[in-house]
Amino acid sequence: MYYGFDVGGTKIEFGAFNEKLERVATERVPTPGDDYPKLVETLAAMVAKYDQEFKTEGSIGIGIPGMEDADDGTVLTTNVPAAKGKPLRTDLEAKIGRTVRIDNDANCFALSEAWDEELADEPSVLGLILGTGFGGGIVIDGKVFSGRNHVAGELGHARLPIDAWFHLGENAPLLQCGCDKKGCIDNYLSGRGFELLYAHYYGEKLKAIDIIQRQAEGEEKAVEHVERFMELLAICFANLFTQLDPHVVALGGGLSNYDLIYEELPKRIPKYLLSVAKVPKIIKAKHGDSGGVRGAAFLNIK
Repeated sequence: MYYGFDVGGTKIEFGAFNEKLERVATERVPTPGDDYPKLVETLAAMVAKYDQEFKTEGSIGIGIPGMEDADDGTVLTTNVPAAKGKPLRTDLEAKIGRTVRIDNDANCFALSEAWDEELADEPSVLGLILGTGFGGGIVIDGKVFSGRNHVAGELGHARLPIDAWFHLGENAPLLQCGCDKKGCIDNYLSGRGFELLYAHYYGEKLKAIDIIQRQAEGEEKAVEHVERFMELLAICFANLFTQLDPHVVALGGGLSNYDLIYEELPKRIPKYLLSVAKVPKIIKAKHGDSGGVRGAAFLNIK
């Protein structure tokens, strides 16, 4: 039995999956705010509960909005204050007496998609999230590739490529990132970036859904904005594809529901690739909001 926990800022979602990778249990509980002992106890209690229910000791994976320090095992996260700077994996292992795997929630998202039966034979899957931020995960032969420092896939903190900067024009905004750097693509390719760029060029704050609706109705500024954004996506994706050369790309996050992306990117990307390269298959993520807990559970699949 595989147990997955998706630990977010407000809630912990649990899922249990059988050997056929079918979900057989679901539970959601509030995330303890600043109470670290309570966080560990909450996770341990849920493990004990489902061990008893299924009469087995499940293998445990946890997805977090952050990462473990590769050297000391402490957690780097801003969204789960109770876990920040704490050795969550080590302490939970001591509490329950078995191995625990922890990984970034974007990596768990990518792993969930890679283990879908339609993609199970693909050698590599790149998961990209176009949500409040922009990030991703890299799965090779069914395993997350985290890198030496557990930051592989933190693609949102790559800088805008020079051709993307030229594309944005003389009035291009140099946006400050939460990582204290400027020009990270997190602020440009995310759903939030979609809105920030519109506000920058047109002096009006609109939600992404409203901009998209106006574009569909043929409103001039929205049409121009979407054209600029699609080309920006194409440039940045092409740079990522040149570096990583994935077989399949699965898109998640709110902006991934914009169907025009899947029509436009395959047409726009090729001119930015090497002549021998082909655009990988780009698909909408199949498992949506449940991807994090699925992927966390699958961290322990051999």
